[in-house]
Amino acid sequence: MLTKVYNMAGKQVGEIELPEAVFGIEPNAAVVHDAVKNHLANKRQGTQSALTRAEVSGGGRKPWRQKGTGRARQGSTRAPQWTHGGIVFAPKPRDYSYAMNKKAKRLALKSVLSAKAAEQAVVVIDAIKMAAPKTKEFAAFLNAVGCTTKTLVVTAEVDQNVVKSGRNIAGCEVTFANLLNVYDVLHADKLVVDQASLAKIVEVFA
Repeated sequence: MLTKVYNMAGKQVGEIELPEAVFGIEPNAAVVHDAVKNHLANKRQGTQSALTRAEVSGGGRKPWRQKGTGRARQGSTRAPQWTHGGIVFAPKPRDYSYAMNKKAKRLALKSVLSAKAAEQAVVVIDAIKMAAPKTKEFAAFLNAVGCTTKTLVVTAEVDQNVVKSGRNIAGCEVTFANLLNVYDVLHADKLVVDQASLAKIVEVFA
């Protein structure tokens, strides 16, 4: 599968072959779904908390006598049916993360990469470099390569100039080859990778 290689000015400077083992497999929708669920679950903070009736202050005295008032019997003003009462089955801090099979995660990532390649949504750049953090220049680069919607930019190494240049552009996310995940690829309309990061991806997943 041949694809064009562009420079940051948007001009074609060559061609490169995308390996079939990573960019040409039949996507497995079920595994991709599992990977997205796993990613979102692992991102949950799990810090929600509420008080049960045992933890709410007050309510130690029976509000009125058991019989003879004509009202329903009540034992505490902090029972769940009362205003300011405790919460039934109150949520407590917990860990939502869980592990996913490594082979399944690899298959899911190769599936979304193959889907992007089939849609011709993978844009290869010879090198993504910024001399200084310049949002305007980075936006011009994205426009030059036809990435005007949600875009995921992948670099081989952490480059703060690239990160800072892209972080204020709406719809643009910058990540690194070793942090590439199914959710980010699936969420983007276009995948912009430089040749160095592409080589790393192929080395790991081919």
